[in-house]
Amino acid sequence: MRALIWLIGIFALAVGVAMVAGVNDGYVLVVLSPWRAQISLNLFIVLLVAAVLLIHLLLRLISRTLSLPTRVANWRDRRRRQKADRSLHAAINALFEGRFAQSLKSASTAYTASEGSSMAALVAARAAHGLQDEARYTEWLGHAAESKGTEVARLMTEAELAIESRQFDLAAKRLATLREGGHKHIAMLRLESRVALALGRWDELVHIVRQLRKHKALTEEQAAPKLRRAHIERMKQLAADPAALATYWTEIPAEELQDRGLVERALPLMARAGHGVMVRRQVERLLDERWDSALARLYAYCAESEADARTCLQKAEGWLEAHPQDGGLLFALGQLCRRSELWGKAQSYLEASLKLAPAVDTHLALAHLFDTLQRPADAQRHYRAAAEKVAGAAA
Repeated sequence: MRALIWLIGIFALAVGVAMVAGVNDGYVLVVLSPWRAQISLNLFIVLLVAAVLLIHLLLRLISRTLSLPTRVANWRDRRRRQKADRSLHAAINALFEGRFAQSLKSASTAYTASEGSSMAALVAARAAHGLQDEARYTEWLGHAAESKGTEVARLMTEAELAIESRQFDLAAKRLATLREGGHKHIAMLRLESRVALALGRWDELVHIVRQLRKHKALTEEQAAPKLRRAHIERMKQLAADPAALATYWTEIPAEELQDRGLVERALPLMARAGHGVMVRRQVERLLDERWDSALARLYAYCAESEADARTCLQKAEGWLEAHPQDGGLLFALGQLCRRSELWGKAQSYLEASLKLAPAVDTHLALAHLFDTLQRPADAQRHYRAAAEKVAGAAA
């Protein structure tokens, strides 16, 4: 349709021009003494248009001829860039495929073709690291450092590859440089969490994991084990300072104390520092929400004094009505009765626990009870049983 419209337009223009030319009887007189030339106005217009077009074409030809060296140089530069792009693409593809030698070769070609591409240098460094070629790895990192535009990419690459090589101190330095530059993105935080875990920087690990969880980079299920490990290890470091340990416990957010694994591992540490009572309320809340035999077994740690033991005993006997056959709860009851000097009940609960869930610590608790009651034969029997269990587990 468009072609038809153009064709009709051209014909209409031709008819119009012919009609105007037909009624035009003017002429142009050119005088160049001693010559005179007289031509029709129509012919003059045609010659003028033809002359303008000829001059335009001649100027275009001269311009293109003069620009030919520049165009050839641009064409060569474009070919060189295309070659560099193809080589870099091939290097990245080979790197992801695990063909490190081919990746290094293609990245070297891309680096040469692009006259020093820092991205090609980083790819080559990764490939050299995959080949465990430390000399070439260092060389290519040096090439990458020559360009300031990719400093963040270079530092992230160095940190990541240092972690893979278990050079955690070097990785920490590179990440510290990034942080000083104001960078704090998710990939960097993940690397920092690995470094903090490896170097035992537990306070730092807690802070980083909380940030990752806040930014949805870690789910609650993924964050919980990391936070649990960090909290427990930090509490072990503070075990010699009971006051600092108590302060640390109070600063743990309530949502993190919902982790039963954390409470189970923290309770013995707190009890050894004389702060078992501080954990009691959380243990009771967790057990009231959902029963957990392993956590109930540790409930006796919540009692520091005889009065605490009697209070805990009352609470535990309330649970016993709902869980009469729970070996962990019976063990805790036996320990609480022993601290309250209720020897008969302690023996009864511990023996019931041993029958339901034979365990080394139950044998040892009974042995200690019989030592207190001056029944050495019974005590030795349980010591031997505990030793046999330990030996059997080791075997």
